[in-house]
Amino acid sequence: SPNLCMAGGVALNCVGNGRIVREKIFDNIWIQPAAGDAGGALGAALEIWHRFYKGPRADPKGRDAMRGSLLGPCFSDDEISEAVGPMGAVYKTYEDDALPGAVADLLASEHIVGFFWGRMEFGPRALGARSIIADPRSESMQRQLNLKIKFREGFRPFAPVVLAEKCSEVFDLDIESPYMLLVAPVREELRRNVDSNGTGGGTGLDRVNEIRSIYPSITHVDYSARVQTADPDRNEMYYRIIKAFEDRTGSPVVVNTSFNIRGEPIVCRPEEAYRCFMYTNMDVLVLGHHVLLKSEQPALAGAEEYKAQFKLD
Repeated sequence: SPNLCMAGGVALNCVGNGRIVREKIFDNIWIQPAAGDAGGALGAALEIWHRFYKGPRADPKGRDAMRGSLLGPCFSDDEISEAVGPMGAVYKTYEDDALPGAVADLLASEHIVGFFWGRMEFGPRALGARSIIADPRSESMQRQLNLKIKFREGFRPFAPVVLAEKCSEVFDLDIESPYMLLVAPVREELRRNVDSNGTGGGTGLDRVNEIRSIYPSITHVDYSARVQTADPDRNEMYYRIIKAFEDRTGSPVVVNTSFNIRGEPIVCRPEEAYRCFMYTNMDVLVLGHHVLLKSEQPALAGAEEYKAQFKLD
């Protein structure tokens, strides 16, 4: 068969998936975005629908029909206001056409942005509905995100999201990866500090802290990255923000990490997003069309005590 469809926990092995792509064994590869036990529940529901209730099997017409795996709950701007208003949230509301540019300007000035938009993702990856996004060009961004947001060791890498049409210009990857389930190398011409051994020459923690590409916060020690491609068919606003960021900076890439604190699940509801925003050193929170700046928010009880328990250098 020229086609491969993967599911189950093994399909979460992004490195293995990337190797299959590079080996050119198949013409087309599709990986279930909730490849694991949660995806099994979805498959069981579909089986009952088709077999016992005679539900139709829709033809995907050659393209992924899950449309971003955005199957979770969503909240209107009014519902968001009702949820965070009692917490004292201060925000500015933008029209649909103005929001991408406003967020892109904040990203370009190295603000760390919590992005809460539309339906929540189904599966283990944050895909632009409950994500924290940032500028990947900054040499300090990886450390800032780890220490100030995730409260974990500063050397841990992050994943990129790239405009789908620009993916092959940044990574050695010529197919879409909408669910962040493929690892691919950063293109050689974008790498930095590469010696004859294919590394920057450092060892131990010196090596993990090397600047390895023009996008240092998303490039791993082996010059690879776990790639998500963004397109307007799956999450239009997410795509428009990245496109606006490219228009301002020339970079079609943004850092994308899950909207949560270490040890906690990804935020689902507006009040959870606001609490995560206030309990970390995140700079900006986008809740639908509402944009909140940390500097304008009143103190939230317990926030400083929470941050004080993490003493990472």
